[in-house]
Amino acid sequence: MREETILRKIRSGDPAGLEALMERYLPYVSTVVWNILRGAMAREDGEEVVSDVFLAAWRQGPDLRPGEVKAWLGAVARNKAKNRLRQAGRDLPLEEDALELPGPDDPPGEYERAVERQLVRQAVDSLPGPDREVFIRHYYYAQTVAEIADRMEMNQSTVKTKLRRGRMKLKDILTREGFLREA
Repeated sequence: MREETILRKIRSGDPAGLEALMERYLPYVSTVVWNILRGAMAREDGEEVVSDVFLAAWRQGPDLRPGEVKAWLGAVARNKAKNRLRQAGRDLPLEEDALELPGPDDPPGEYERAVERQLVRQAVDSLPGPDREVFIRHYYYAQTVAEIADRMEMNQSTVKTKLRRGRMKLKDILTREGFLREA
């Protein structure tokens, strides 16, 4: 069934539209969700997140546009999976695809930026568990110091200290590798 037909059925309230949408995109949505959850939760929890994504599509049917459905589903799946991790107080992963090395057809300078991203990833991964989680929550998920302190049950000054140490470590590694100049 074509995407336009699926969306028309969803808009009219026909459950066959939702079934067709799920048949078409269930593997994709499941992959997005499980790449974020990475086994941090029970299978049932992951399945519930996937179901929530399709429920959101059912509710947002009038807003969905042909050709944009897959991207919309992917974004919703990422957000719902990240939110579920946050609610459970679990470590938030930094997705691998955000740091992939470019191919030969990518623009000039992209390789250097990718190498720098890889070094940053290695530096962040080398931080102790709680320090790494604080760093990822703040710089990758854009949580405030107050939100992090509340969710991780820490003092705000402790969060700030962990962020400062993380920045210093990143600066040291990037300077040593020649991506930053010493001041």
